[in-house]
Amino acid sequence: RRAGRVSLSPAVPRGPGMAEAAGDTGPGPELAAVIGATVPTGFEHTAAEEVREKLGSASRISRDRGKIYFEVPARSLPQVHRLRSVDNLFVVVQEFKDYQFEENKEDALKHLEDLVKELPWTDPLKVWELNNSLKKKKTKRKKHSLQGPASREKLSAGEEGAADQHSPDGQEECAQNPVDTEAPQGVTSRNGVEEEEENEADVRVGAQEGSGRGSKAGASEAGEAEKVLRFRVTCSRAGDRHSFTSNEAARDFGGAVQEHFQWKADMTHFDVEVLLNIHNNEVVVGIALTEESLHRRNITHFGPTTLRSTLAYGMLRLCDPQPTDIIVDPMCGTGAIPIEGAAEWPNCYHIAGDNSPQAVKRAANNICSLLRKNESKDSSAALGVPLDVLQWDICRLPLRTGCVDIVVTDMPFGKRIGSKKKNWDLYPACLMEMGRICTPGTGRAVLLTQDKKCFAKALSRVGHIWRRAQTVWVNVGGLHAAVYLLRRTAEPW
Repeated sequence: RRAGRVSLSPAVPRGPGMAEAAGDTGPGPELAAVIGATVPTGFEHTAAEEVREKLGSASRISRDRGKIYFEVPARSLPQVHRLRSVDNLFVVVQEFKDYQFEENKEDALKHLEDLVKELPWTDPLKVWELNNSLKKKKTKRKKHSLQGPASREKLSAGEEGAADQHSPDGQEECAQNPVDTEAPQGVTSRNGVEEEEENEADVRVGAQEGSGRGSKAGASEAGEAEKVLRFRVTCSRAGDRHSFTSNEAARDFGGAVQEHFQWKADMTHFDVEVLLNIHNNEVVVGIALTEESLHRRNITHFGPTTLRSTLAYGMLRLCDPQPTDIIVDPMCGTGAIPIEGAAEWPNCYHIAGDNSPQAVKRAANNICSLLRKNESKDSSAALGVPLDVLQWDICRLPLRTGCVDIVVTDMPFGKRIGSKKKNWDLYPACLMEMGRICTPGTGRAVLLTQDKKCFAKALSRVGHIWRRAQTVWVNVGGLHAAVYLLRRTAEPW
């Protein structure tokens, strides 16, 4: 009935708490973890290449778009968290590549409940606990660095920062709205970006509160009191051949998890987030290793169309920056692309610009945050970043002809900013000006847009300057967009 299992260890006996399930928190030389990572849809291969380069591990791209899996030693968790192309991380408890669901809803849900007792929880919980101990150390370092002089500085840009810090754009996957249900358990659904099928739902369900006790995450320090372990279950389902809903699967699976471990349900202040991902006949059970998506790592001041840092990394990597390259983002918005570029490719020189003074101000504030972040890492020296930001007109850039190696930008979609009617004049003018500043023969551009019809027409008008080399289809805030890699022809300006 269940095929394609990938076991990390034998199933753990049913016990009262995590102390029995997780055992010793030390990684040990034999402890390895299968890590699942969500990545920007369309850039799965880019993420797999980064994992191979930085961790030396081969990755498998899931049939469910936007996910990759790779195996690493547990001691490599700090390097895993430093990956630039991944949004969220989880350790795989078990994977079923061809799970045969029962047609009857009650039977299908009962089999999901029974599955909890069969899963090999031991090693994944060890990895989760080790991950928590690393986060605890990082928090201590952060608190220590806040006592330094850099932490007492104010942003020179002033007052709009406080409002922007709490104004993430529609591309964020963290908006949550309560959902009414007849079940006694608490249910919370996430109105974030759905990657593919319209039937996909994402719900978090916790079972009824229990009285059992367990060890709290990161309780390796001597003398820390034993506390009740709190949990919630997040279910994500895609496909139209299931007899049950995401709510029902998460509710029943969560109830079985609570009964198996005697954990306590808590929708908000939870210690463990158990993931149940169902994509057609593919089922993956995991434990979350990230509390907040890693794509927000460099942005503190958000605008109406702030680009994900992970998507910005994928776009930059697509154009293969080389040392000493001059990289320009002529429509930088809040500066996600040049800030990501300056952090990952410090041997290049990055220039960011926008025609909106408010956008330039936000970008400057985000650069200030990056500077302070770098200073907290190395308090002995105030490190700068190879990045400048200024206000300009995209159609009349104050740059010499042929002086730029790479142009990377997120072009207006014509929805929140501008209009599709204006794009018919803006896109050809942008491509012409980008062609002017780029080096003939070697210059390249990576451009993101959802207005694909307008872009194709504009590109056909400047075919003597730009040649399309590659197209990557991506999902941006629920919109099907495209990333175009263009190469500058040898034709002189």
